[in-house]
Amino acid sequence: MAFKEILQEKLKEEISSEKLDVLPSGFQRIGDIIILNLNKKLQKHKKIIGAVVIKLFPNVKTILNKKAGITGKFRKPQLEILAGSKNTETINQEHGCFYKFDVHRIMWAKGNVNERARIAKVVKPDEIIVDMFAGIGYFTIPIAKLAKPKIVYAIELNPVAYKYLLENIRLNRVQGKVNAIHGNCMQEAKKIASAGIKADRIIMGILPSAKKYLPAAKLMSKQGTIIHYEGVGENTEKLIQEIKTIFPKARILHEEKVKAYAPKRWHFTIDFQL
Repeated sequence: MAFKEILQEKLKEEISSEKLDVLPSGFQRIGDIIILNLNKKLQKHKKIIGAVVIKLFPNVKTILNKKAGITGKFRKPQLEILAGSKNTETINQEHGCFYKFDVHRIMWAKGNVNERARIAKVVKPDEIIVDMFAGIGYFTIPIAKLAKPKIVYAIELNPVAYKYLLENIRLNRVQGKVNAIHGNCMQEAKKIASAGIKADRIIMGILPSAKKYLPAAKLMSKQGTIIHYEGVGENTEKLIQEIKTIFPKARILHEEKVKAYAPKRWHFTIDFQL
């Protein structure tokens, strides 16, 4: 029986048939936490829905509901607790890597699951990597754990995300492969370049656009550097124009439509080489 059908059966005595029709057909599970996206018509019933859902999953400690979209400079999720523990910290496992974080304070980028695995696979032994927007280690951790880089410079400005980045480096036992840096990637790029360090590969995983950070990436680049560039658009044409403005001789290696971002707009990733 499908998730929605189970909820309808459990709640048929509590909710009108009209509202039963708008119950969610699915959910997002992150570690031992489930996140629902309830229709506004269910506002008065959200607590009982949460109580029913948590009983369906014995290994889940907390049920959350999306109140609104991602907000603020650091893209904080807008969630509310419906049932279970008030502790919203969890550990999510993906591709043999562990990510500890607080889902109430940090967004989990579920759409990048295949990209995280792909990039880890294309990294060559002894590469110097710069992850300009490391977050909790979305790309840094699989690269350090599943590939054989010389070093990953993981730069993160958000103090909460940086705290979990440090924890995830320890959790995955990759201390010797990652140099975590708390700071603005533009300023830190200058420091890395002034130290004579040139990257073999640069990760630019920020949405909706990493355009203004391309000059910082250029400081750390050399002939042959590969850059993984993310952005949003109807297609990749505008993103490639952004790249060519700073790197006119860039060679496009790979283009990927990651997921829908907004109506007629997609999240793309482009790999290019200098």
